[in-house]
Amino acid sequence: MKKPLRLRPTGLSIGDISDRTGLAVSAIRYYEDQKLVFPDRTDTGQRRFARSDIRRLSFVMITQSMGFSIAEIRAALARLPENRTPTKADWEHLSELFRHALDARITQMQALHDRLDGCIGCGCLSLSNCKLYNPEDRAAKHGAGPRFVLGDDPENSANKSTS
Repeated sequence: MKKPLRLRPTGLSIGDISDRTGLAVSAIRYYEDQKLVFPDRTDTGQRRFARSDIRRLSFVMITQSMGFSIAEIRAALARLPENRTPTKADWEHLSELFRHALDARITQMQALHDRLDGCIGCGCLSLSNCKLYNPEDRAAKHGAGPRFVLGDDPENSANKSTS
């Protein structure tokens, strides 16, 4: 006698999502707690994820690896529709928001790349004493911290101090 077929609730199990994303089950639960994914529950309490949650979790993994905080990611994902699977246009709109932040980070990283070795190479390790990039501590006029690495222009700093 054949066993009757049991209808399975729709959606992917947390194990399926883990297999597809490479995330640990505990990480997926954490992201659920952080309101980044919203799985349904079966009548026995098992999580059931939409296929679109694979993309959401992949987005979380990528943006987190680029240094974005959970709060920033949550705010971005809140712009996606909850009542339907996000479309390509939805994802493009979200990408545009991150593109500006990434461009700013790339600019900052390029400045760090171009200037950090020179600053460390001079040996002073102090912008207040540095004769190469910051004579007479001109950068202090822009604020505290490593001003030129943060994006202030040494050329403009030099011009401002002579005016």
